[in-house]
Amino acid sequence: MKPIVAIVGRPNVGKSTLFNRLSENKKAIVVNQPGATRDRNYADSSWNGKTFTIIDTGGFEPVSKERMLSQMREQTNLAIEEADVIIFLMDGQEGLTPSDIETHELLRRVKKPLFYAVNKIDSLKHEELSFDFYRLGIDRFYTLSAQHGGLGVADLLDAVADALPAVEEPAVEEDRIRIAVIGRPNVGKSSLINKILGFERTIVNPTPGTTRDAIDTPFEFNHRNYLLIDTAGIRRKSKISIQLEQYSVVEAIKTLNRCDIALILIDSVEGVTEQDTKIAGLAHERGVACIIVLNKWDLLEKDNSTIGTYVQHVKDKLKYLDFAPIISASALTGQRVLKIFDLIESVYEQYTTRIATSRLNVQLEGILQRMPPPRYRNRPNKIVYVTQTSVKPPTFVFFVREPKAIHFSYERYLANRLRESFNFDRTPVRLIFRKKGE
Repeated sequence: MKPIVAIVGRPNVGKSTLFNRLSENKKAIVVNQPGATRDRNYADSSWNGKTFTIIDTGGFEPVSKERMLSQMREQTNLAIEEADVIIFLMDGQEGLTPSDIETHELLRRVKKPLFYAVNKIDSLKHEELSFDFYRLGIDRFYTLSAQHGGLGVADLLDAVADALPAVEEPAVEEDRIRIAVIGRPNVGKSSLINKILGFERTIVNPTPGTTRDAIDTPFEFNHRNYLLIDTAGIRRKSKISIQLEQYSVVEAIKTLNRCDIALILIDSVEGVTEQDTKIAGLAHERGVACIIVLNKWDLLEKDNSTIGTYVQHVKDKLKYLDFAPIISASALTGQRVLKIFDLIESVYEQYTTRIATSRLNVQLEGILQRMPPPRYRNRPNKIVYVTQTSVKPPTFVFFVREPKAIHFSYERYLANRLRESFNFDRTPVRLIFRKKGE
């Protein structure tokens, strides 16, 4: 499980800019306006050979100074509770503010690695702007420019990487399939787990958000060993406090980082919501095998065309999970719950399948004959060969003359042909393109 690094600080100090710098992408929206980060941002990062998940804890729009301080306290308390390492970011251009001082008073009691950083120090002549922060009485703070990078960011990352806790490798459990149950609150996650296990292992409560932590249960079914993981519900920002929403999402991410298959529960009565698509996207981004469970099927008025119409609705909403099997079920009555395990076995077999390099390249020859890669700079962009480098999910590396010239549409063509050729119709696959000779 990757350690968590949280960036905390008042609005507009550059948290999203630093997040983008550390995650090496442009995932967070950056504008010069307080509260611009509306949604939670999470990304994996690495430094000095260590990997971690970084969290931008912006995400609120202050109504007044009093409300801002209250929400700041929530954010800081969350970081204290959830993160393994905390970066407290302040604005060198504005100097030390009352909000910074209040946050410092909260953080000084933290029993976790804590790093103070003063942002917007864009050059040596700006270093004197950081002197005001010595009033906090801290031993060390890092001056940096999140926008421009440079030595300040590198020094901070060196210290963060050194402070990261050792990652414990999970115990190897032979043939144990790890299953995460994910979905919005109140879609029946705990009820499904209880029905599978046959006893009240987890709390079932109609109040959304009852489950706050992941709960693991090893069990055996049909002579196969499983580990079932119940996850905290992910709630819409408009319906909950900042702290609970963030806590739930972090727990879901941690769970997805250590599972093989995600059962994505959808409320059949409500249909696929925007929040469902976000949750499914978390699983997809992490290469987890997925099964879509249409729960509460017993509450739906049905005719002969209901299931077909509903399946098409799900496929239209979750196009990026077109490989994921879909099953209707009822955690309340037990309808088709055990049939989920037939799908789990089928999906897991594909998820762990390894194809010999010789077979891959024989098939690749025919695939390329049917449609070669588009030319690059008026020359053929030849794919030399392909090899499978890992499973969970099946991952294939293509060695090509110019990797950056492979368009997304051609990558999708290759993925679809691999699915057809090697029966990968129920598992995610990953394609990586490298320059030949590397």
